[in-house]
Amino acid sequence: MTDLATSTLDVTTTPAPVRAGSAGSAWLWWLARRLGLAILTLWLCSVLVFYATAALGDPVRAILGKDYASSPERVATLTAQLNLDQPVIVRYFQWLGGILTGNLGTSLANGFPVGELVGPRIVNSAVLVLISAIVMIPLAFGIAMISANYRGKRIDGGIQLVMLTLAGLPEFVVGILLVALFSTTVFHVLPAVTIAGGGAPPWSNPASMILPVATLVIAVTPYVSRIVRSSLLEVLDSDYVELARLKGVPERVVMRKHALLNAVVPGIQVIALQLAWLAGGIVLVEFLFSYPGIGASLVESVRNSDVPMVQVLAMVIATVYVGVNLIADVLSILFTPRARTAIAS
Repeated sequence: MTDLATSTLDVTTTPAPVRAGSAGSAWLWWLARRLGLAILTLWLCSVLVFYATAALGDPVRAILGKDYASSPERVATLTAQLNLDQPVIVRYFQWLGGILTGNLGTSLANGFPVGELVGPRIVNSAVLVLISAIVMIPLAFGIAMISANYRGKRIDGGIQLVMLTLAGLPEFVVGILLVALFSTTVFHVLPAVTIAGGGAPPWSNPASMILPVATLVIAVTPYVSRIVRSSLLEVLDSDYVELARLKGVPERVVMRKHALLNAVVPGIQVIALQLAWLAGGIVLVEFLFSYPGIGASLVESVRNSDVPMVQVLAMVIATVYVGVNLIADVLSILFTPRARTAIAS
């Protein structure tokens, strides 16, 4: 009621065009600052990625191995291809300029442009993460609502015990257990690896995607559900929820319209963190299930000392992480009236 009265008072005492214009300018300024921080973060990531790969040693020696001493022509060719005959600062700005203009370089392992190799892998990983998120978000919120509704009872205790147990298991352990359970002599109903022949996308065989998706869902759901449950319990103990109950509002309506809506913001933040973690966490899952995504490609590129591929894939993961957090910040502001008011003022 106080917020409504204050909002009404502001509308009657301040001309609407002025408020809309000032609020719009404040929003644009906040968004510009947030974008600037995101760009600065990505630039620092590019510096770290480039200099970290440059500090690993001579990539030409790592690529050629025993042929390094006996193949001076190949050494000279690779040195020129990687611009190793130039100062490292010059190489960095050349590489950064190529990244910004879409020239991602050439893979040292097979000689194909990095963009052609990375593009399909990014799509495959994005589909895997998207399907996992579509399953995980309603599942985590549903578990949190059930647990909060039965807090202090056996159902809540059992749910929390299961969630804590799953949260303590690394994703590769979960994947191995699922393979042992559903792809060996126990049941043997699902393929243990992702099967996609003839260059077809992995989702052309839906059965082979069940275990990777299940692994990611099981690895992420406990964190989201526990945070949402804590937010729901805090809201359920608030004064306005007690007032709604005293007015005779059914408990399911209280949970859905009052508690859940106010627990969305913390849920958005933790979902964003978990989705950003998936950008790097899928490395082990994709490698375990031979899923043709950026994770498996990153492992293969590191093994082959394919520096251009490693650099681009690392920047892709960093971009996803920064982008997801930026979107989460914007959504949190949109769902939080106090935050919108603070920005507009």
